[in-house]
Amino acid sequence: MKIAFVGKGGSGKTTLSSLFIRHLAAARVPVVAVDADINQHLGVALGMDEAEAAALPAMGAHLPLIKDYLRGSNARIPSTETMIKTTPPGEGSRLLRICEDNPVYDACARAVALDDGAVRLLATGPFTESDLGVACYHSKVGAVELCLNHLVDGRGEYVVVDMTAGSDSFASGMFTRFDMTFLVAEPTRKGVAVYRQYKEYAQDFGVPLKVIGNKVQGPDDLAYLRAEVGEDLLVCVGHSDWVRAVEKGRPAPFALLEEANRRALETLHDTADAAYGHRDWERYTRQMVHFHLKNAESWGNAKTGADLAAQVDPAFVLFEGAAATPQPA
Repeated sequence: MKIAFVGKGGSGKTTLSSLFIRHLAAARVPVVAVDADINQHLGVALGMDEAEAAALPAMGAHLPLIKDYLRGSNARIPSTETMIKTTPPGEGSRLLRICEDNPVYDACARAVALDDGAVRLLATGPFTESDLGVACYHSKVGAVELCLNHLVDGRGEYVVVDMTAGSDSFASGMFTRFDMTFLVAEPTRKGVAVYRQYKEYAQDFGVPLKVIGNKVQGPDDLAYLRAEVGEDLLVCVGHSDWVRAVEKGRPAPFALLEEANRRALETLHDTADAAYGHRDWERYTRQMVHFHLKNAESWGNAKTGADLAAQVDPAFVLFEGAAATPQPA
């Protein structure tokens, strides 16, 4: 299952995504966590110290390796230089799975030990000073989008992506790659405005969206969110001494998280799991191709000097049981 956490900056998006990841790990669920935010804080939220988090390999720095591995023997892709972030898989492509070892994970993922197991953590890499004026952050998350396009995951397997804040999450087709999107919203006009913006984008592409009310301090906050968000409001989270202790560098065992917040995480898990029954791999593949053709026409063909529409394999549909091309010996 592919899960995104989105929301405006400061809404608590990274905190909630890290709690959900911890909850899944405690339930012995295989998890790949991805920090795709412009501000890279997920590693620290999961308990890494600042130096460890800063040392995480940037997926963008390994993009040539990622492209070469995923390309496999796909004859529609003559070279990795013609691959862009939306290049879809086809016959001969290598696919990624949650529970496997592969060169992409070897290069980009690091194990993060938690109280009840461990998760794999990948990071896009921060937006650095050298990028100013020459790159946009969406080029950084291109490696994540390419990997999601080649990912086959099943029920009880999770990829949790902490997305970049605000409407930037919709600047590429990556927002359509998820089985469930959790939007973290504060009970404020700004928080609700971000929700409405996301809702408009999401419903055009059939993207499931549920709202987590965060920093809810009383009945008035709850009533406000219910009035503004309606049935999309899934659950609310209040103040957490456990989270505050983690933010001070004094982590307590996850089992000591407040009971109300543990129940909220269980609701997120149940909702994400229920989304499995609504999976439509054909629509998923169509959307993948849609954004690839759109990018090819707008900038990809000019950048690569190739007709990227030729990369589309019309007979290929990504699905859970798709066979991957074996790795080279």
